[in-house]
Amino acid sequence: MCPHALIPYKPKNPKTRLSSLLSQEEREAFAFAMLEDVVSAAKDAMCSPVVVGTELFDSELVQVTVKDADLNQTLNEILPTVETGLLILMADLPLADEASIRRVTSTEKDMAIVPGRGGGTNVIFMKEPKKFHVDYYGTSFVKHMKIAADAGLSVEVVDSFRLHTDIDEEDDLVELLIHGTGKSRAYLESLGFSLATETGRVRCVRKR
Repeated sequence: MCPHALIPYKPKNPKTRLSSLLSQEEREAFAFAMLEDVVSAAKDAMCSPVVVGTELFDSELVQVTVKDADLNQTLNEILPTVETGLLILMADLPLADEASIRRVTSTEKDMAIVPGRGGGTNVIFMKEPKKFHVDYYGTSFVKHMKIAADAGLSVEVVDSFRLHTDIDEEDDLVELLIHGTGKSRAYLESLGFSLATETGRVRCVRKR
């Protein structure tokens, strides 16, 4: 059981790399739909979600505001105060589900990490958060593995398609439309997005 799941979230002007497909208003609504999917998956896995946002937004979810938009500082102030296991789960993982989260939190190691593409970190689970600190941005996966090693913490690197698939680029929407079942896929479809295979390669298209 994971008592708390911290979910970093940017409510204003998120996912700028999707600007060619979605307006700012649409990107904000899409980001919130993904957040709802992640929160739902965390609850299914018996975690208590806490949103760590760059600013407060209208929601009944428990929220912590990032000080000066400094995610690392905010998380590193929280970690020493937590007495039990803690999960950090990115808000752009709409394929996350109960099984994939439980796979991470059931590790026999001191920690479990799910790497993202390009050297990022999508998920971290810590049995003793007081012994760890985060360093996101850049090649954070490499940095987090070193931090764990320096602290003498054993780490399981979890290979999970559902937690590895973060949504940043146009091609990522293909995976969401194929494998997604939640609000974020439904939102894309409501905007007219669908899959196209005319060129022999699956891609995402929007009917205007």
